[in-house]
Formats: sequence, C-alpha cells, structure tokens
Amino acid sequence: MRLQSIRSLLPLVLASIATACAKHATPDAAAPGDEAGAPPPTPPRTDVTPRPPGAEDARADVRAPSVPADLDVILLSIDCLRADMPWSGYPRPIAPRLTALEAKSIDYTTAYAMSSYTSMSLGGLLGGKLPGEMRRDGYFFGYYGKENVLFPELLHASRVRTLAAHAHGYFSSAGFEQGFDRWEIVPDLKWNNTTDENITSPRLEALAEKLLSDPALVSTRFFAWFHFLDPHDRYMPHPGIGPYGTTGRDLYDAEVTFTDGYVGKLLDFIASQPWGARTALIVTGDHGEAFGEHGQYVHGFELWENLVRVPLFVYLPGATPRHVDHPTSAIDLAPTILDLFGVAKDAWPDGIDGGGPPGFEGQSLVPEMLGAAPAPRDVVIDLPATSDSDRRRALVHGAMKLIAFGQDSFFQVFDLAQDPGELHPITKGDAFAAMVERYRAFEETVHDIPPTKCTEGCLNRAYLKKKDGG
Repeated sequence: MRLQSIRSLLPLVLASIATACAKHATPDAAAPGDEAGAPPPTPPRTDVTPRPPGAEDARADVRAPSVPADLDVILLSIDCLRADMPWSGYPRPIAPRLTALEAKSIDYTTAYAMSSYTSMSLGGLLGGKLPGEMRRDGYFFGYYGKENVLFPELLHASRVRTLAAHAHGYFSSAGFEQGFDRWEIVPDLKWNNTTDENITSPRLEALAEKLLSDPALVSTRFFAWFHFLDPHDRYMPHPGIGPYGTTGRDLYDAEVTFTDGYVGKLLDFIASQPWGARTALIVTGDHGEAFGEHGQYVHGFELWENLVRVPLFVYLPGATPRHVDHPTSAIDLAPTILDLFGVAKDAWPDGIDGGGPPGFEGQSLVPEMLGAAPAPRDVVIDLPATSDSDRRRALVHGAMKLIAFGQDSFFQVFDLAQDPGELHPITKGDAFAAMVERYRAFEETVHDIPPTKCTEGCLNRAYLKKKDGG
C-alpha cells in the first residue's frame, strides 16, 4: 500500500490505522422553464467558531457501537465548494442547512480534494487512486477508459443498488457511470466549455427525489451520488437571496445559499423515507475556487490551498459528532464507502471476475468515524498534464506542503501553519530538503499512466503552439 509506505516514515507507533459547477428563482413559486428558487433558509447556527489548527475534538475517544447492518449511503458533492464555510468560521451564514448537518457529523476539517478541477478530482475519487494513475484520454474534459475499476462497480457486484444524477453535460461522456444501475443527467443543458450557464439545483433535486422514490429501496441496500453544480460560475442572481455584494465572492456566496436550499430540500425528503434513519450522508466538494489568490480567478491549473481544500463531513447514524483535524484526502472515500457496505476494497466479491485487484490506494475512515484514534497520513494532490494545463503534484505532511511544478522541474515548500496563504515559499534549507526527500520517496511508488490520445504534441497547449508555428 503506497500511502502506508509514506506513513512508515513517521517516527510514531500508530495506535490504530484507519482502514482506509448560473442560475434564478423559490420551491414555492416556480419560474418558467426550470426552476423554483431556493427554499426559505432555516436560521443559521450561532455557535460556530473557528477551531485552532491541530486541535482534535475532545470527544475523540467516544465510540459508536458499529456500522448498522442495513446502512445505505448517499454522497452529496457540490461543485467549487471551498473549505471556508460557516461551520469552519466563515462569518457570513451562507449555508444554514449544510451547517446544521455538519453539527451532527464527523467533520474532517483539513480535507483535500484529489485535484483542482472536476475531471481529475472526481475521476480520482471514483477510482480511489491518483488521476495520473488512471487510463484517461488526456483532454481537459477527459474521458476515463473502461479499463479503470471504479468503486461503484464493486458495490454493484455485491448486489448493492447504485444510483446517480448529475447536472452537467460532461457527466454524460466522462466514463464515470461504470457500476451504476441508474445514471441520470439533468436534461436540456446548454454546453459551454468555459463556464456553466445553467440553473440546475431545482431540477437535480427533483431528479434525485425521483430516483430515491423507487419502492425497492425500502428492502435493498443502496448507494446514491448527486453532484450539485450551481456554485460554479457563471454567477446569476436568485430572487430572495442576497445580494451580498458585487465581488466575485459575494456572488459565489449567493450561489452557495441557493444550492444549500435545495440540498436541504433533499435532506428533508431523505428524512421522510422509511430508510432515512438508516442512511449515512457524505458531503464534500470536488475542488475549491479562486477569488484573486495568487492572481487567479478560476479553478484548475494550480494546486493552491484555496483550490484543493474542501469540506468533508459524514453523518453516520449512531456515531458521535466530532472534528478530525489531521489532513485527509478524498482518496479515502472509495474504501470508506466500500467498508460501510462490508465490501472489501482489495478484491472482487466471490464469484465475480474483475480481471485483477481493483487497486484502491486510500484507507477506510470507518474506524476513526467510530471513535478510533485518527492516524496521521500524508496527502497527495494530483494534476496531470492535459490538453490545457501543465502538470502539478503536491504532498502535504502535517503543516508542511510541497508543490512540484512540471515534470518535477522545481519545487516550492510552504509551512501552512505560518503561511496559510502560501505567499512565502521555502526553497532551501533543512525543511525544504526533508520535504523533497519525502516527495521523491513517494514518487518511487507511483505508477503514472500516459494519456491515450492527447499526447506529447497536444499536452499543455502544445497544439496551440504548433498551430501558431511555434
């Protein structure tokens, strides 16, 4: 196990190892064509205060009895959802329903996405490995080949019902549908490869309710995944929400509030179902967003903290709410979800020939959800070169972060405890040398796979240079 090999560098005896996207309108009055606006927001919590880095929850030793034997799991991912949200100290109460859910959940307060934009982040989440280790065509809106093993395939093979609905045209051509019994896309979407011009939360929520209304779900275990997209630009006004102001962050915050209302509507539907009380809810973002940090106003292309830090919290029936503050990666979600269903991550179920081990690289978070002491872990964030971007890879070890640029042509190291904005790179000295050594040791274990279509004459906009005579 590669991530285990990184941990082995820690001079600790671990007590336990964790076996681990523009937009209008209110549901009361639907606007023509698409959509009702956000449901009336519930009052925000007033007891959310920032937690000091590294301060583990005082209830860390409280243990839930076990995972319910009939547990179902719903993954709610939200596009562009930054880590700075009300439950982590952001002062504007933009997401009351998510804030209330977080208060009942195990919150991984230092969670990282797999990458800094959707294709790479969700490909890696589903495959349980670095996106650079997965077969993909190499284009920015990449296609992942069927040779990849995605964790829903193991659930499907174990007779777990698998359902998904999404709100962007890319999801119809990404290769993410492997292993799903039902795979639905919000219809009649307008395609724009530079932004999102659709308002989708109302229709996505309705589609999710439709899928979850299958009577068979009462008597069979299921996994469902719904990806909300409205926090992605372009930011559009919604009657009854804000306006909070005119800056990009102000407009983004209103989109988060709009989306939060429909997430809350879906949560109310889930709670009303006969299986609701036995359902775990996982909430995360696929990446963050930039509002001028490092001169950037788009996500992707780099691996700065504002682009890759995301919320991650899990409501697990019977588990004690707590904060886990060590760095955690979305690479752990595939083995965690498999573990919640009792499905082994390292082999196909009995009687199913999958052509070899799936090769999920993360560790299940279930033991620490149930109260085990969290195990320190290094986190790797991966941005392979594509048709439109150069390669980046980052390694986070405690409060230290190394970013490798290009084909490891140079490195920058940051002490995130002292320099959370990554403004003062460390480029020499003992701390720099130790992080470079740690990164190179990790790189020895990586099995990068080159793109299948967009190759040397295409990657990192080489196609543009050739067209321009470069």
